[in-house]
Amino acid sequence: MNAIVSLLGPDWIVTMLLLSARIAALLLMTPLLYAASMPLLVRVLVTLGFSCVIALPFAGSPATVPQEPGPLLQALLREVTVGATLGLGVLMAFAGFGLAGRLVDVQVGFGIAQVFDPLTRSRMPVLSSIFALFAAVFFFLVNGHHALLRGIAYSVERFPVGQSPSLAGAAEAIAREAAALFTLGFALAAPIVLGLLLVDFALGVIARNLPQLNMLVLGVPVKIVAGLLALWAWAGAFGAPAGRLYAGIYRTWTAWLAAGAR
Repeated sequence: MNAIVSLLGPDWIVTMLLLSARIAALLLMTPLLYAASMPLLVRVLVTLGFSCVIALPFAGSPATVPQEPGPLLQALLREVTVGATLGLGVLMAFAGFGLAGRLVDVQVGFGIAQVFDPLTRSRMPVLSSIFALFAAVFFFLVNGHHALLRGIAYSVERFPVGQSPSLAGAAEAIAREAAALFTLGFALAAPIVLGLLLVDFALGVIARNLPQLNMLVLGVPVKIVAGLLALWAWAGAFGAPAGRLYAGIYRTWTAWLAAGAR
């Protein structure tokens, strides 16, 4: 017991707390693992638990963390910056699902209908809420939570506590990956959106040839039914682009950490 206490000394505690700042900033920007309904005590315990596990290899190693208040505050801010930037990759992937849901909502006509989303604790359109819930479920189905923990450990391996990558060198890599993620988000909704555009074209032809029909009344239920049928037909092929969207998280992290090391 005394040997364990001697290993887990003040330097290790400082390392663990700094690492907690990195992980807390990451989880704060992850809508899945840091949902607003999660109690504060659970958030703190999860963050400290992850930090203790990842910081255990540093026990007994030479101190690399600052001891003075000024440098310690700078190290804390660097850890928050690193964690927030890692969380940005996760947030962009979920935003890709949100973009897909919003595009479908607008085309179907559900954009004006708002429901309560339990994940974000806010009101959002119907299909956008469904896409957000699907994104959360699919994240666990592809073991995204395991890869998330491995990504945190990889960031600590590349940039130990107290060090941070160059944000200036990583800006271009992050912007490039963000464009790719939002392109994949559009690809999720593209078949449905294109199908509904064809429905709009068909309704326009009908309105041109049968002006006595009220297209405003007829078009809304037709587009809703067509949109739901297109969503049902596309659901079977949804997994491949959704998997690429989550793979973009780790591409973003790898590109950022590689560019930041230059």
